[in-house]
Amino acid sequence: MFESFKQYILERSTISESDLLKIEAVCQYKKLRKKQYLLQEGDVWKYNAFIVKGCLRTFHVDDKGNEHILNFAIENWWTGDRESLQSGLPSIYNIEALEDAEIILITKDNFDQLCKEIPAFNDMINAILQKSFVASQGRIQTFLSLGAEEKYQRFIEKYPQLALRVPQGMIASYLGITPETLSRVRKNRTK
Repeated sequence: MFESFKQYILERSTISESDLLKIEAVCQYKKLRKKQYLLQEGDVWKYNAFIVKGCLRTFHVDDKGNEHILNFAIENWWTGDRESLQSGLPSIYNIEALEDAEIILITKDNFDQLCKEIPAFNDMINAILQKSFVASQGRIQTFLSLGAEEKYQRFIEKYPQLALRVPQGMIASYLGITPETLSRVRKNRTK
């Protein structure tokens, strides 16, 4: 499992073999079955999680029992609850495997230590966080200003692989529209 993570790191930074060994030494490996949770609401999130294989979703269930999907994560993406990780407070999110998954976990303390000891790793992580922040801003802007058809169009353009791997009802939840609206949008696209 580490080989995939090593390749990911080497594609994004220049890190020595001895530093890669330091990283590998703190990696924990976890396999999830489809529908198994990586995080459940009320638990404190303590890791940085890298997806080696599979697809996961982060979601919240509101007081009415409606699911609201915050994001999806597939191979070579990171997932977790940054707010819970940083604050130590219980998470309001669930992270569930939509497919069988393989994940690398690094505890917060070990991750912070790697960032201190390996400047190239720290630079890589900062670049990832900046890219993630920009993506979040774009998602908020899309959510606030676009109609259902434009939201779906942007989703399939930006994440064509997710459109094939994720059930339509979950895509609707992610886009903040009803499954019926998504069905109508998809039907209109085929005309």
